[in-house]
Amino acid sequence: MIQTTYFKTKKVCKVKFSFNGALAEKVELFGLNNDWQTPVVMTRKKDGSFAAEVSLPNNSKQEFRYLINGTDWVNEPDTEQSWNEYGTTNSVINL
Repeated sequence: MIQTTYFKTKKVCKVKFSFNGALAEKVELFGLNNDWQTPVVMTRKKDGSFAAEVSLPNNSKQEFRYLINGTDWVNEPDTEQSWNEYGTTNSVINL
């Protein structure tokens, strides 16, 4: 799940990413700002879900994927999808 908060005086949007993965031990978020090398490590919450908050530029298109336990790539189901160079899809949010 994704929640966005826009600020009238800032050129960034606060984006909260949530991932519900019952079998996940570690969830990382890749691709924001076109950075596929440096993950955003998501924090496990008491209910077992994972969350991360990131500030991203307004009026930007962000492609991303979740990496579960270092092996399984997963998309956010409630977002637009875009084909990537590997023949799979990335999640897309437009801010």
